[in-house]
Amino acid sequence: MRVRARLGLLVLGLFSALTAAAAPNAVVETVQAPAWVERGERRLPLAPGMQLENRDRVLTGSGARLIVQMADGSAVKFGENVNATVNAMKQGENGLFSAALDLSKGAFRLTTDIFQKIQRQRAINIRTGTVTIGIRGTDVWGRSNDEKDFVCLLEGHIVASHPLGEAVELSEPLQFYSADKGQAPGAVATVDKLQLAKWALETELQSGIATQQTGGRWGLSFGRLNEDGALTLHDQLSAAGYAGRIRPVPVPGGYLYELRLEKLVTEREAQSLADKLARELNIPAPAIRRH
Repeated sequence: MRVRARLGLLVLGLFSALTAAAAPNAVVETVQAPAWVERGERRLPLAPGMQLENRDRVLTGSGARLIVQMADGSAVKFGENVNATVNAMKQGENGLFSAALDLSKGAFRLTTDIFQKIQRQRAINIRTGTVTIGIRGTDVWGRSNDEKDFVCLLEGHIVASHPLGEAVELSEPLQFYSADKGQAPGAVATVDKLQLAKWALETELQSGIATQQTGGRWGLSFGRLNEDGALTLHDQLSAAGYAGRIRPVPVPGGYLYELRLEKLVTEREAQSLADKLARELNIPAPAIRRH
């Protein structure tokens, strides 16, 4: 009975709790898997359209990329091997959007749609390891790793602080603020455009990598399976960081269950992912479908 109840949840939409109805604070827009969200004791793969809630932990794997659209019109881009928690998201009656992002590992970029820059107010605080920044600007990049925590201003204005130093303002493009682990921060400095371009690649979508995106029309079908087979394969995909969906198919005497991976952007990427999953999960290659 527990197997059937769990399958029912998957068929009805396992992620319904991640897609509450009104005015979302943060919505997953684009995924280059593997990527997961941890909410309480649950760990689920991320997919386009999922809504994030306060205290959610976002995780990405090797080679992954993730774009999350915020309620104020800004987007947060995450690179590979990210560990970040979102919290304190709130939309005030005066149009002020507030949020807190705690990035303990990995790289991020927060950027704002050109049409939203003067229409919405924001109060977003981001902690990148030991460096904390208050964002009133529109474009900032940062990273935390085992050696260093730092942020770089691309456009707008931020205030950066560190437990071992005074708060400083960054108001000129290409200024950055950094601190070696366990050390006081250095003075605000300026980076050249070539180095910034190299940093930026860490959070930009990768060419040729399978991309799931809102509006993607391609998908993979893993065939029609019985209950146990559908759940087992679904769990394999989830553990690997891919969000599959189960659809019931009426057959004489009952149902079979089709497992799908949807919202892929191109046919070529779908084929590449089909080959990769067949190889890594040791399963028959899924069929390519256009929805």
